Formats: sequence, structure tokens, C-alpha cells
Amino acid sequence: MAVRHILTLVSLAAIALTAGCARVAGRQGFIIDQQLAAAVKPGVDNKASVQGTLGRPSFIGQFDANDWYYVSRDTRQLAFRTPRPSGQTILHVRFDTGGNVATVESTGLEKVAMIRPARDKTATLGRERSFFQEVFGNIGQVGSVGRGGGTTDNPDGN
Repeated sequence: MAVRHILTLVSLAAIALTAGCARVAGRQGFIIDQQLAAAVKPGVDNKASVQGTLGRPSFIGQFDANDWYYVSRDTRQLAFRTPRPSGQTILHVRFDTGGNVATVESTGLEKVAMIRPARDKTATLGRERSFFQEVFGNIGQVGSVGRGGGTTDNPDGN
């Protein structure tokens, strides 16, 4: 009888621990309605009609205010891990100088880039110097004429 209670408690504890490992789905950004997005047509719509149909964009192009982006991303996360994208839609609406829609293009997960930085050091172009060379390397260099960074008493250099 006691063994049965212990097995029940162990199985309940295992179920409670694995319940935290469920995948959590999330959604970020704009919720794109495919029918409304398909209704935006080049040469027919303008900025006002696009904003009336789709709403305000997620962001406007940094270099050209005639580029509007509507971004939607679906993510999945397992327990305490970092969320990973499972689906993405970027609707890019480009306007001409008159404010009319020039192009509409939609892209997906192919635009997601995974960047994995080096763990212990950052790669640089230049000399390999030790910690002590970095700390004490400029001793005697500050104010030295002709060695870079120094000055002369005469501003004309004579």
C-alpha cells in the first residue's frame, strides 16, 4: 500500500514538473488580414486609403518615408528558453512621390537572420594585445612628439 502511494506521488510530481515544459505560442506585431492586404493595389490606392484599410504601419522606412512596413511574427517558446520565430509576414508597401502605391510585396521567414556572436571575445581588425598591454601600453606615449598624439610648443611646427 505504501509503495502505491509513493508511486502516485512520484508520478504526480513528474507531471507537475513536465507541465512547465509546454510550448508557449506568442504573436508579436501587426495582425495581417490577408484579404485586406490583397485589397491594396498599385496604381489604385494612396497613403490615405492604405491607412484606412490596414491602419498605421508597424514602422516607416528610415531612409525613405515612402516605404511602409506591416510586420507580424508568430513565436514558440519551450519553458524558459528564448522564443523562436515560427512564422513571419512582412508586408512592404512602397509609395511613389505622389503618394500613390507603387508596389506591394510580402515576405516571410526567409528574412529572419540568426546571429551567433562569439562567446568570450569580440573579433576586431588590428593588433593582438594582452590585458596588460592594453592597460599600460600608453605609458610614455602621451605627449611624445612625432609618435602620434603629441603636440609641439610652436603651433606652426617650427
